[in-house]
Amino acid sequence: MNGEELRDALCSEMASITPPPPLSTGATLGAARRAHFRRRAVWASLGSVAVVLAVTGFAAVGDPGGRVYQPAGGLPAPSERSGDTKEAWPTGPDGRPQEDRTARAGTKHDQGVHLLNEVVSVVPAGYTKPDDPANQPAEQRTLRTHQAQFEAKVNGVDLWSYMSSVAVAQGTGTGRVIVEVHDAGNPLPTEPCALAQNFWGMQGECQVETVGAAQVGVVVRPGSDERLDQWSAYRHPDGVVVFVAQGTRLDESRPALKQLPFSVPQLAALAVDERFHLK
Repeated sequence: MNGEELRDALCSEMASITPPPPLSTGATLGAARRAHFRRRAVWASLGSVAVVLAVTGFAAVGDPGGRVYQPAGGLPAPSERSGDTKEAWPTGPDGRPQEDRTARAGTKHDQGVHLLNEVVSVVPAGYTKPDDPANQPAEQRTLRTHQAQFEAKVNGVDLWSYMSSVAVAQGTGTGRVIVEVHDAGNPLPTEPCALAQNFWGMQGECQVETVGAAQVGVVVRPGSDERLDQWSAYRHPDGVVVFVAQGTRLDESRPALKQLPFSVPQLAALAVDERFHLK
């Protein structure tokens, strides 16, 4: 095929192709506006999440992957129960209903602070207990957190849970210790391992440890959920439930501990410890 024949063949091929429709300024602008609207909607949704966390306080606990987890709860709150949305949150010390689950003042809030202090007190020798910088905004706290959270009203009685998380450091590594306490009357399981495996919905290899006359469930190895490494669970005779958890890693920004602060027997004993038996 010579050059002239090649040009004729190309022209014939191009003629057989249906040309695209001419550009429409209106259509182009419309598509651009729709894409811009979608981007704004996504950012607005993310902003709403940030506002919720800021309003409710930094009460949730994040894992090394950046996900955020609320303390375990057995029953939905008033505003979450179908057909019961008119029921108010518990009354705060100012005589008005709370804005959400979290108590920010009063005796319930003070119980959360008390629990935090008790958790700090049990960190074993050889580990430091780094605190947050002074005047740091509450929603940015990462080293120590505490929360008193309303769970539900059962038979006219308000049920609460309390959670405290404390960073523990040794050498260049930083992990954490978490204690969560649930009021008597909670619907959590009674059997030790069933109770332990209910913590934050996590599963794992559980064994029962004997502490005096108490039977304590201890998850010694987590399943696929790696938020924490080990945790214990105990239901006191009066119904109060205590979870004690430990992890070698606080978050991805810090190196992990080389070993956990507590042995399995020590972790079980802490779940029975009267310092965490909030009443």
